[in-house]
Amino acid sequence: MKYTYQTKGTCSREIEILTREEDGREIIEDVRFLGGCNGNLQGIGALVKGMTIEEVISRLAGIDCKGKGTSCPDQLAKALKEMKA
Repeated sequence: MKYTYQTKGTCSREIEILTREEDGREIIEDVRFLGGCNGNLQGIGALVKGMTIEEVISRLAGIDCKGKGTSCPDQLAKALKEMKA
């Protein structure tokens, strides 16, 4: 499944998420950010690859960047929550 999310309140503008189903669970296949801190966001994408959606949400939800109330990792968690709904 491919999902695109428009971020809010971060330097990145968009997140593209690719998942696959395995044993009844949605697994992250690839995550790409448009805009933002390229190296850090590539790192996030590499780290979450192979994780379940629930794992990523539990680890990244609520992370704050510079007092903005959100961050690129938090926006990924929000995108995954929205994708599940």
